[in-house]
Order: sequence, then C-alpha cells, then structure tokens
Amino acid sequence: MDRLDGSAKLMIVSDLDLTMVDHDDKENTSLLKFNALWEAYYRRNSLLVFSTGRSPAMYRELRRKKPLLTPDITITSVGTEIAYGDPMIPDEEWEQFLNQNWNRDVVLEEVLKFPELKPQPETEQRPHKVSFYIDKDEAPKVVNALSECLEKRGLDVKVIYSSGIALDILPKGAGKGGALAYLLKKFKADGKVPVNVLVCGDSGNDTELFTVPDVYGVMVSNAQEELLQWYIENAKGNPKIIHSTKRCAGGIIEAIGTFQLGPNLSPRDMIDYRGCCKVESVDPGFEVVKFYVLYERWRRGEVEKSELYLEYLKSIFDAGGIVVDPCGVERGMEECIDAMRGLYGDNKKGKEMPFRSWIDRLSSTQIATDSWLLRFHKWESSSSSSPRNPFLGSLTTVLMTSQSQGLIWNWMHVHHTWLDQDASPSQPTSTSTWFF
Repeated sequence: MDRLDGSAKLMIVSDLDLTMVDHDDKENTSLLKFNALWEAYYRRNSLLVFSTGRSPAMYRELRRKKPLLTPDITITSVGTEIAYGDPMIPDEEWEQFLNQNWNRDVVLEEVLKFPELKPQPETEQRPHKVSFYIDKDEAPKVVNALSECLEKRGLDVKVIYSSGIALDILPKGAGKGGALAYLLKKFKADGKVPVNVLVCGDSGNDTELFTVPDVYGVMVSNAQEELLQWYIENAKGNPKIIHSTKRCAGGIIEAIGTFQLGPNLSPRDMIDYRGCCKVESVDPGFEVVKFYVLYERWRRGEVEKSELYLEYLKSIFDAGGIVVDPCGVERGMEECIDAMRGLYGDNKKGKEMPFRSWIDRLSSTQIATDSWLLRFHKWESSSSSSPRNPFLGSLTTVLMTSQSQGLIWNWMHVHHTWLDQDASPSQPTSTSTWFF
C-alpha cells in the first residue's frame, strides 16, 4: 500500500484461473506478454491486484506452476482474505469487519439439509468461506433455499455460484466486489485513489467486480456463460465494460488499449525475428525487459542466428564490466558474450518444459546524473527444471549508465544471488548459465 508516493496511475484487479492464467496455453504466451508489459511500463507507478477464488495455499501452488508476477495486493478465498506484498501480510481490519453477523458453525449446520452439496477440499474451507461442489442443474434451487435458511437463522450471508460447479457461502460484506470496494475506501482515506481501475474476470464470482462504481471492466473472450448472462441482464450497453476478443491475459492487454489506460504493446511484440526492437525508450526498466526477451529468444532459436546479435551485446555492455553469477563466479562481459554464441537454440521450442525468461518486481533508482541502479527478480524455466521446482530465480542488480538523453544504455555490472537456495544448483549448469 505504501510502495507508491501518490495515487496509482492504473490499478488492475484480475481473477487468476482462466483470466490472468490460461491453463490451455502451455507456453504461457499471453501471461508472459502481460508480465513484460507490466514490468516495462506500469510497475513503478501502478498497482497489480490478484483477486481469486483460490485459498492462500492453492494460490501459492499456482505460483509454483505458472510465471505469475508478484502482486501488490492479493485477494483470496472469493474476497474473504486480503493481504499486502510478499510475504503476504493479512489485513486484520477486513477480518474483523467480516466477523459481523457471521457464524461458521451455524452455516455448517444448515448445509447438512442439502445433500446435493459436496464439500470442496479442506484447503478451500476458510474462516469466512464454506465451499462446495454442486451439479449445474441443482444449483439455482439450492442457492435460493439455502439463502432463505441462513437468513432465518439471523445471518447476513451471500451464496455465490460460479464456474458451473462451485458454490461458496460468505459473509454478506465479503466477495470480490466487497473486497475491492473496501480497498478503494482505504485509498480514498489516504488521499491515494487510483486514477483508473480495470477489473478483469471470466466467471460468476467475478460479477461483483463489475458493479463497483467508476471502474473499467473486461470479460475475457473465454468468459463463462454465467458471467455473460449477468452482463446481458445487468450491464449491456455500459461503455466501460467490454467482452474482449482475446483469451485471458491477452484480453486484459486488449482492454488497456481499448480504454486508453496506457501503453498496451508488450515488449514481447516489439522484437522481430532478427532480434530488432521496433520501439526505442529512454526508460532503463524498459531496456532490462527488452534485453531478457531477446535473451530468451536467442536461446529458443527464435531470432536469426547472426553476429549482429553479438555485436548488439557488445554495444550495450561495457567492455570492462563484470557479471557475478548466483554461485559467486565472476566473469568479464566479453567472456559472457562469447559464451552466448554457443547457447543459440539450446532450449528450442517443443520441449516438455520450454525455456522462458522473465523478470518481476523491477525497480530503478537514479544514483547519479547518468547512472541507474536496477533491482529485480529474474526467473527462468527450462527443459532441465524439475517438476517440484520448475523455476530458478535470482535477485539481480544491474548498474547502468546512459548517453544521448537515455537513448543509449550501457550495462556496467550485473550481480545475481539465488532466491531459493534449496532449489538452486550449487554450480552453474549448461542449461542455467546465468551469464546475464
């Protein structure tokens, strides 16, 4: 909450499964495009919020499998839990608010009257959320009857049905929309109301997000019938809510452009097969994102194998610079550049765990007139990654200098430190060289 000095330029509030994350996209193409866009243009002055039906445990499980960015705020368990940063610090005031007219024991008593309800796993049962599975044909009848039973017991609750199978019972003030309204109220009290808010969803438990006043909304192209039906009945004709033409994170990127909320051309769409970037920038963060996209494509063999690429590296890296890999081994820039020649296509597309490289938590600090210090988490996945630890990560620091008003950037020093010592190799390997 305190990361920004003032109001966020843009606050994106997105569901995860089948909204930000496309489980049918094994290469995570659209998610990685969003990641690059966010880190290049929005991380320094905007807020990213994940709002998911998953419990905190299942949310962490998803992060171990998919290249998700670190959000500023996490809303889990269908809007019943709010946490800030990473590690996730819970909002205790929100918990106290939800305790009003909520009695979990009474809820459990009443649901016994409905044999149609099948309990979800224990990980999904939370202090302010009781969750079940139910057949689609049975859902409307049970939702109405159960709501009446709980109301007669004096509870202020809401029953949410989503994804054609899930039924959640929550305190009345909870839900994804309630959690977002609470956050916006806190921002207003601090004088930091976001300039623009974009909400993103695909299923029934996302409908509340679109009812929060003054937000923009995108239903991704793969949105489920229940959300589309809600839109037809409640919001059709609202120019601030669109049904995108693209799936998942691609639809979020599309919405940013449609509503003119900021840049929506991802750096991953700026580099052609020769490795050339179609756009120049005076921002050092953009340069970092652009470089690691090109680095990934070189190792996947997706750009032209040309000495021009190595000449490009020589032009941006200072000849006297040093790279320190996560194991503490120091190498000169020229040695690293020469090594890159042999890494072309060493992780070609089509392997079980495709090679990907992305960055997270990018921050930049100007330490002199022409010098910048950048810090970020650099992540890689590759065919040599283990199922238990599919990603290798390092805390990376880069010292850069600029010339010609920032149009030319020189990398002076790169330093990596393993993020997860237990999952990291004791020595660099051929598939996780960490030269850059």
